[in-house]
Amino acid sequence: MTRQDIISEARSWIGTPYRHQASLKGVGCDCLGLIRGVWRNVIGDEPERAPPYAPDWAEAARGEPLAEAAARHLQPIACTQFAPGDVLLFRWREQLAAKHLAIVSAPHLMVHAHDGACVAEVALAPWWRRRIAYAFRFPGLE
Repeated sequence: MTRQDIISEARSWIGTPYRHQASLKGVGCDCLGLIRGVWRNVIGDEPERAPPYAPDWAEAARGEPLAEAAARHLQPIACTQFAPGDVLLFRWREQLAAKHLAIVSAPHLMVHAHDGACVAEVALAPWWRRRIAYAFRFPGLE
């Protein structure tokens, strides 16, 4: 598996409608569903089943459950060391758990699923960069 495999798969999801808890290319997904779908299509079976979660789960969460789950299956890297093909986890507000995921598709671009919109490739602008809480690399990259 290469970084380009991850990026190509992530880009193939562009246009998929946002659907909370879904993970079906062309049908619907949320940000976690996008990462799960890319994993399935590039690596294979998902390593664990995502539990049901409410749209506002992070507002009531203790700790960093999404970051902890990501660290079980992805390789944690420094937030400043990400490259195309890596996964970023964002924190909306300082006191809340990190809850939004994206795949870096180019040095200044990312692919993500955002509530109210289809999966899109967008600029990894300063607004996003300030909110990066964690960065991860898919296992087994060549």
